[in-house]
Amino acid sequence: MIDPMHRRSFITLLGGAAAAWPRAARAQQQALPVIGIMGAASAQGYAVHVAALRQGLRETGFIEAHNLAIEFRWAEDRVDRLPALAADLVRRRVALIITAGGTPTALAAKAATSTIPIVFSLGFDPVQSGLVASLNRPGGNLTGVLQFSELLSAKRLELANELVPRGTTIGYLANPSNPMSVFTNRVAQDAARTLGIEFRIFEAVNAQEFAGAFAAMVQARIGALVVSDETVFTSGREQLVALAAYTKIPAIYQFREFVVAGGLMSYGASISNNFRQAGIYAGRILKGEKPADLPVQLPTKFEFVINLKAAKTLGLDIPPMLLARSDEVIE
Repeated sequence: MIDPMHRRSFITLLGGAAAAWPRAARAQQQALPVIGIMGAASAQGYAVHVAALRQGLRETGFIEAHNLAIEFRWAEDRVDRLPALAADLVRRRVALIITAGGTPTALAAKAATSTIPIVFSLGFDPVQSGLVASLNRPGGNLTGVLQFSELLSAKRLELANELVPRGTTIGYLANPSNPMSVFTNRVAQDAARTLGIEFRIFEAVNAQEFAGAFAAMVQARIGALVVSDETVFTSGREQLVALAAYTKIPAIYQFREFVVAGGLMSYGASISNNFRQAGIYAGRILKGEKPADLPVQLPTKFEFVINLKAAKTLGLDIPPMLLARSDEVIE
């Protein structure tokens, strides 16, 4: 039997331990590394990207709410908000920032910090835009994955040309608010000139301008459309696909996700695989590797996808040679 003095000591010890448990739990929770994911569009528009990022993080041993915390910052298609969002993550003292939404998002993150590691997924040359010193040796606090969007626009133009009769005008949808659009437009124009294609550029800065752009395409009687790789177009893919179907304009896009949403064709690097690789890089950096020593990853998987149901809606017969070259046919 415990005497009264020992009983009081035991109760005091037990009470002190119980009071310490919540503090210990909070300390353990605070010890989780926190990373920031910053995108130029909305959470809904980036759902596919985030799922792939989480997969890459899991492959390196990091699981959200288990041994990792994630804070999200979305610009909702307003590029002017990116610097403030990046600064907010820096104030939060995140361990790492992952950017989605192309060069403007990565540049905003770079301007906000020279010490916090940054992992990007880009369509354009990060050396040309000043993000890294070189692809093999980035040299600073940034590294990431490339999609080669500007180079693939010529290939998409070629594929679109195979759908329509010779001499048909092909449209190109661009976002003039993106500084890189000057370069990508020139690449597409040069490709059209080389292929002898009648070519015309149409513009839309946000989703509110999509309908007006398609009305202009109908008035210009274009025969097919190439949609450039733009965050605002990716996040608004369902609206773009619906407008293309309504106006009976055959369109080719950058990512498979457009075709899954009902689009006709896509050709480009796998966006899911690219963001999965970005997640793997983030995990490696959290384990101690330095961005300066991690080469910018080049795309390894390209997809040419055709949607036969969309072709039927448009009244199109896909040439057998195109079908034979496709990696996936959705029926």
